[in-house]
Amino acid sequence: MRAGVIGVGHLGQHHARIYSELQDIESVGVFDTDKDRAHEIAEKNGCKVYDNLDELLLNSDLLSIASPTKSHYDHSKYCVDHGKHVLVEKPICSTLNDAKKIVALVEKKGVKFQVGHIERFNPAIMALSSILIRPIFIEANRLAPFTPRGSDVPVVYDIMIHDIDIILSLVQSRVKEINAVGVPILTNDIDIANAKIKFENGALANITSSRISLKRERKIRFFQKDMYISLDYQDKKVRVVQKNPQVDEIMKDVMSGKRDANIFELFRTEELPIIEKEPLKAEIESFVNSIETNTRPIVNAQDGYEALRVAYKIIENIDQNRKSLDLM
Repeated sequence: MRAGVIGVGHLGQHHARIYSELQDIESVGVFDTDKDRAHEIAEKNGCKVYDNLDELLLNSDLLSIASPTKSHYDHSKYCVDHGKHVLVEKPICSTLNDAKKIVALVEKKGVKFQVGHIERFNPAIMALSSILIRPIFIEANRLAPFTPRGSDVPVVYDIMIHDIDIILSLVQSRVKEINAVGVPILTNDIDIANAKIKFENGALANITSSRISLKRERKIRFFQKDMYISLDYQDKKVRVVQKNPQVDEIMKDVMSGKRDANIFELFRTEELPIIEKEPLKAEIESFVNSIETNTRPIVNAQDGYEALRVAYKIIENIDQNRKSLDLM
């Protein structure tokens, strides 16, 4: 298959690089409104530069869209209308209405469409496949120092949406209630936010995201019956703390005073094995495989829409709370 990349900035350059490395890809073409940048990335990765989208689509079977978020809808619609398979960086679109249109168009055209929620392909998240996850409480913290990239949208769309997508994929229940707060600090949009989400199945999630922190942290914890799981996206580590099968007998002795409580006897702790792989490469390989095998992409258009829908609800709730506190 032939691959094309629309937008070769910070993320798009890596899409071009990875496609150029894949044996399943015959050729790679790139397009960017910055012609000098397009030629620079093309030369670095042995790609061909196209001066317009029509030429790129004519010579591509699948496309990555890594252009600014505001152009995701136009570029996605153009590619899908022409029967091309699409991998678009998150979020799927800049508005919920546009995202809904893309979902409908993808279904009509029957093409493969994947949204770039890259944390799904983080080695730590991939390691969770060996465990049955049925969380009743989730706590996620995603903190980062300020950078201009992505600061044109609220932190909920820029950063928090990663954890929203992960949580939705694991809880597998509709959102019942949201209570959120957030404030702008350095920009005119929300720079730090907290959202408490209650699901119809009773699960609760508490998510904090900041792009104005002094340190970088990306962690999430899942609590469920008889165990909890601590995951570090950044260090790619997963620790599982599980109740000892003999804990009832041990607790009888502890409660009767026959022995002291020993945390290492009450619980068993293990670190899950991690298979190191570049998340973006895993994501692109998964996208290509879904086309070749005619299977559902890991994060399809509907998944991208659902993550954006919850992010929208969080922003709405933040705005309502800011108005009630006279912070607008």
